[in-house]
Amino acid sequence: MAVAMTHPDRCRATLDFQAVDRLPRIEWAGFWDQTLARWQQEGLGAATTDAYVIRNELFGLDPYWQLWITPWGPHTPRPPRHGAGIVADDADYDRVKPTLYPNHKLAHLAGALARQQAGERVVWYSLEGFFWYPRTLLGIERHLYAFYDQPGLMHRLNADLLAFNLGLVARIRSMGTPVFMTFAEDMSYNHGPMLSRELFDEFIAPYYRPLTAAIHEAGSRILVDTDGDVTTMIPWMREVGIDGCLPLERQAGVDGGAIRAGHPRWLMLGHYDKMVMSRGEQAMRGEFERLGPLMRSGGYLPGVDHQTPPEVSLDQYRVYLRLLEEFTARFAPK
Repeated sequence: MAVAMTHPDRCRATLDFQAVDRLPRIEWAGFWDQTLARWQQEGLGAATTDAYVIRNELFGLDPYWQLWITPWGPHTPRPPRHGAGIVADDADYDRVKPTLYPNHKLAHLAGALARQQAGERVVWYSLEGFFWYPRTLLGIERHLYAFYDQPGLMHRLNADLLAFNLGLVARIRSMGTPVFMTFAEDMSYNHGPMLSRELFDEFIAPYYRPLTAAIHEAGSRILVDTDGDVTTMIPWMREVGIDGCLPLERQAGVDGGAIRAGHPRWLMLGHYDKMVMSRGEQAMRGEFERLGPLMRSGGYLPGVDHQTPPEVSLDQYRVYLRLLEEFTARFAPK
């Protein structure tokens, strides 16, 4: 019988394509408020929305602790609605910039890293990426036009974000070594990338390269969080130092097996089709069987390919958890 590993050692070994006693059992995203509302009506228990408490104390998943560090400060104006921006031009950015790039207190991260050092949890952090961040400031529509109409502003935003993120990486490195980190991007959709390779190379790649180099030097693996079909973008991201991606959505036609065949050392997290979870145990079991070769290949952390939808009952989710326990042991790389 394999000797039980600590949570951080198991995660590192998985990401290094090594043998493990079992694969990690995680839920990388929080839960939709509608999903939690349903589950609480069905007997979930504590009326909490804290994802860490729900995942670990109520569902018994592995203790993965995430810190998302944003360049927005407490006094940065908020967009009036989803998809709207707060910056239209350089003058607007000059006005808003003093509220951005705060000196975040990271004392809670130091405590989490101490617990990781003791083998009690896995720590990962998230930074905003060079597609995501300008979009949050400019708004969805203006951001896409800005690649062509306001290239100077786009470079200015990403140069400032790079400086901010490099400072954060240096501070985190002084505290310890999170096992991995993620960049929030969402730069693909169900038909592929939201920008061309040429735009990626001009506006995104120059800022990733120095940042990924610093993160790798600090000892953490790097994944990009981008929805939809990421397949076309994988070579782009590999060239700028990215190690993997999530959530690999099945509804967008993503094929993890094909990705593994084309990119044998690409790290993947997610890819379990959330749409089967309301169809009963047989369908859920079949989805785990589909993922078996990918799980055995290493470099893959199985998980729901985005947040569990409210169509899934509490009992159905508990079936999923039971099967997750079974298959993460059965298909662990040996």
